[in-house]
Amino acid sequence: QVRLVESGGGLVQTGDSLRLSCAASGLPFSIYAMGWYRQAPGNRRELVAAISNGGTTNYADSVKGRFTISRDNAKNFVYLQMSSLKPEDTALYYCAADRSRLDILGGRTDYWGQGTQVTVSS
Repeated sequence: QVRLVESGGGLVQTGDSLRLSCAASGLPFSIYAMGWYRQAPGNRRELVAAISNGGTTNYADSVKGRFTISRDNAKNFVYLQMSSLKPEDTALYYCAADRSRLDILGGRTDYWGQGTQVTVSS
């Protein structure tokens, strides 16, 4: 059974940093592409960042230069380091896994986590 468990969310102030973690189990992690999505109330789920099994990364324009996605294949973790947080970054952040990075980019992922809430106060 595949499980993606996010952690690290919380309430922070504008300009703060936060690191999200996603623990993956039940899948051959090293060959999977991983991603982070987010969804704010009333909005559609949107891609934040993706990383291929080889380490190629993609970012939404809104987070480029502020967020960094990384992975630890030895520990089966993917991370999202977020800095210079803004109120518009407030959302439920989801971890995603798929064999294809293109599917991650297209939102057609095989597996989703339950999400971790990030709230940025102004």
